[in-house]
Amino acid sequence: MGIGISLVLIAAGAILTYAVETTVEGLNIDAVGVILMAVGFVGLLFSLLFLMTWSPFAFGNRSERYERVDRVDRTDHTHDHV
Repeated sequence: MGIGISLVLIAAGAILTYAVETTVEGLNIDAVGVILMAVGFVGLLFSLLFLMTWSPFAFGNRSERYERVDRVDRTDHTHDHV
């Protein structure tokens, strides 16, 4: 779930909870709104955490991960042949 969908769920839940004054038999509109907001907040949290794991600025310096370079022996071996 992306950040945009999470924000839409939060907004729809808030509208159902705080702005809708109608009643539906067998359905609690306020409960549906709270559930949508909760799902939206959880989705937003996971989306942000996922983005932070891929960010080069998150949690300090992670440059060790990208500095894996294969070491090559640069000594001259042309005179080793007998």
